[in-house]
Amino acid sequence: MEQLIDNVHINFDESALWTLNLALALVMFGIALEISLDDFKRLLKTPKPVLTGVVSQFLLLPIITFVLVWITEPLPSIALGMFMVAACPGGNVSNFFTHLSKGNAALSVTLTAIATLLAIFMTPFNLSFWGGLYSPTASILQQVSISPLEMIRLVALLLGIPLVLGMLVNNYWPETAKKLAKGFKIGSLLFFVILVFLALYKNKEIFMEYVLYVFWLVIIHNLVALLTGFSIAKLIRLSQDNIRCLTIETGIQNSGLGLLLIFTFFDGLGGMALLTAFWGIWHLVSGLVISFIWGGKPVEKEELV
Repeated sequence: MEQLIDNVHINFDESALWTLNLALALVMFGIALEISLDDFKRLLKTPKPVLTGVVSQFLLLPIITFVLVWITEPLPSIALGMFMVAACPGGNVSNFFTHLSKGNAALSVTLTAIATLLAIFMTPFNLSFWGGLYSPTASILQQVSISPLEMIRLVALLLGIPLVLGMLVNNYWPETAKKLAKGFKIGSLLFFVILVFLALYKNKEIFMEYVLYVFWLVIIHNLVALLTGFSIAKLIRLSQDNIRCLTIETGIQNSGLGLLLIFTFFDGLGGMALLTAFWGIWHLVSGLVISFIWGGKPVEKEELV
């Protein structure tokens, strides 16, 4: 099975890849229309929940993913897909799910802004570092010979520039930004989801053949990610609305960015692409389930942060 899946390359031509680039940039721009400098200033006013969220996303999740890979010993390309997902920042629907869950939406937006900027450097670093520590995935990284600077440049273009542009629109034309934000974000997100489904549809035989193998790994990995955010927030004794926010921010990853990096630098390597694409579908399901459960429960007022 290992040779079969590692020899599979997801069919995604150059024009589709450029469209995926554009879609991801538009999604980020739509999110940035609701981000202001005050969101970054909140880090200075209430550093504890923000720093906890950053640590949970960029340090704890990659570490726990490494342990999970070491225990389960998945196929190398699938293991590298798990490292890729864990290296990505929070997903673009995390703000929406946090709002539905009655979590701290302001904290969610702040974490999105900060994590997006940090991801420019932390995503390439975490993928190279943790993937390089596990010998089966280290051999793939050596074969591909990724340039970290090239990956940083691409992530900066896809996340950094749309973030800055969206914030500028929000700063100088706040009313226009407010009108654009909702429709822009939903429209670009739907466009992005359609592209992912088209990629899977074009390769449906491959997807159906390996989906059962990938299915349980994605569910376990996603559950571990959600529990990581929940546990660290609970341990730090954050308030209930902040616990809900950090749980979602850690468990909803930007798999779209992961897919794009896989198509660009790994030529759509089968195990990586399937794991990341299925994660992109599954975290929408888990996010909606959590939102439904928590959305029906009021948040108790506590004297915590």
